[in-house]
Amino acid sequence: MADQARISNLDSIESFRVALIVFINKTRQTLDSMQDAVKKSRGWVQTEQPAYWNTQIRLRQKKLDMAQQELMSARMSEFVDNPTFQQMAVRKARAALEEAQAKADRTKTWGRDFDRTIDPLARKTDSLRDYLDGDLTKAVAYLVEIQKILQAYNETPATPPSSPS
Repeated sequence: MADQARISNLDSIESFRVALIVFINKTRQTLDSMQDAVKKSRGWVQTEQPAYWNTQIRLRQKKLDMAQQELMSARMSEFVDNPTFQQMAVRKARAALEEAQAKADRTKTWGRDFDRTIDPLARKTDSLRDYLDGDLTKAVAYLVEIQKILQAYNETPATPPSSPS
């Protein structure tokens, strides 16, 4: 039986350490891009979409008013007996306005519920970030120390087996 272990390959520890560093960096980048996406989505839901749908409501209300005005004019006109085209235009404009109002209401609900829905999920990524920054960073440092210890162990000369007395 040998008194000293033979360590022939320290490269596997180095390749694992490098792979761990790459994993940490890629995961951090992914978490950063996820946080950016959450911020962008929050802005889109809470700011951009309500403004868009409020503008659409105003535009569609104007179209409805114009269609109703045309229908009124057609009814008063002695040249038009049956204003079905104008009635269809009013129905279409009213449906478009109702659609915009419904979407504005849904957007308002999404904006109000966004933080309550997304924040618990986003907080779970904080624990992953803590794990990356704490435990895995320490693991990389430990691997460096292990490499140094094993390298020093490899460099010590083997002691000859002692003879039984």
